[in-house]
Amino acid sequence: MGEPSPVADRPPPQGPLARTAFLIGGAGLLTATAIDSLAVLGRHTGFAFLGSIEIVQSAVVLAASGAVVVATLARGHAAVHILTDRLSPAAAGRLAHAAAILSALVFVCMAVGSAWLMMEGWGGHERTELLRIPLRWLRLIWTLAALLVAALFLIQPWRKRGA
Repeated sequence: MGEPSPVADRPPPQGPLARTAFLIGGAGLLTATAIDSLAVLGRHTGFAFLGSIEIVQSAVVLAASGAVVVATLARGHAAVHILTDRLSPAAAGRLAHAAAILSALVFVCMAVGSAWLMMEGWGGHERTELLRIPLRWLRLIWTLAALLVAALFLIQPWRKRGA
């Protein structure tokens, strides 16, 4: 079956940043689940819950933003160790630093693209069709989360594992 995940052996991330990301992500996930459940129940009982998809999509932004921050704080992103397990500790460390820099670059690119879209639509007051949920704030939340994850990828390799 393989070895257990190294993330499972560590306690969950602590501190105000981890708690805030967990609460935001958890609230988004609970909201999405509750609204979608009500919408399904409504469809079976003849009650249409208009706008449920827009609410779920908005809640997923919160859930995804919180989840990616918590996963980064827990150092829980997927990794394949087929190569690094065969390298010396020094070489594996250098490769881990390079991977962290590349990962940060990916999240910076996502943040730049999201910020670009956000700035393009900021003055236009872009909203969802039915409920008129403003998209600018959701884009801002994701952009900030992506920037935070990029910063964490740059900081973590130089910090002790337990920190």
